[in-house]
Amino acid sequence: MRLVCAKLRFNTRSFSKTPIKMATKTVLILGSGPRIGEAVSEKFAAEGYKVAIVSRKGTDSVNEKGYLSLSADFANTDPSILASVFDKFKSEFSTAPSVVIYNAGSITPPPDAESALSIPSARVANDLNVNVVTPFIAAQEAIKGWETLPEESKKVFIYTGNICNVAVLPVPLLLNGGMGKAATAYWLGVADGAYTAKGYRFIYADQRQADGKIAGQAVNGPAHADFYSQLAASGAENVPWHATFVKDQGYTKF
Repeated sequence: MRLVCAKLRFNTRSFSKTPIKMATKTVLILGSGPRIGEAVSEKFAAEGYKVAIVSRKGTDSVNEKGYLSLSADFANTDPSILASVFDKFKSEFSTAPSVVIYNAGSITPPPDAESALSIPSARVANDLNVNVVTPFIAAQEAIKGWETLPEESKKVFIYTGNICNVAVLPVPLLLNGGMGKAATAYWLGVADGAYTAKGYRFIYADQRQADGKIAGQAVNGPAHADFYSQLAASGAENVPWHATFVKDQGYTKF
């Protein structure tokens, strides 16, 4: 019996691996000060993120570090201002930001250092705009963008907070800042629970000392950068919306 072996011809192209296009990692940082903002932007850039920073001194161009520098006045609560910021981001990177960090803040010292309620009401309104209303608008814009991103993208909104949402400190200088942190912490907690099914996370990041006390003058830019990058990479997995953290330790429950 003759065994006839048929030649099997393989189309090697059918076995070639088609490169999987990974989603571009992007971060929008609202409030780019010299301590936390600068450290956070450098950390994310080093990890391969396309970075956009927003401040009053923004140039609406790509700066020497390769970041998209945008301008905005966080005290102005006209929704079209932040809508324009997000539009410019998408125009530059062809995608919406998956990670949005709100790092801006404003406080007004009372004219009478011994009287917290000597702060003019106009300044109270100004600081609440920066600390509460503008980040709320930013979160609204973030959601609009997230709805256009792939399901697997980690979608995280991070707000730089402190202990003032759970501890009242009798320091007149902190009044406007504390009111703002407490108010924003509340809507962040509501939003985080409300959007759980969609995988959206809203985080109030609160640096503490190792004993749980307010970080105060020990607030550390690189510590924020490390923690924020961890939140972004994991999609804030296994971290509550009020995320207390300690330098070199990451999330720490108090």
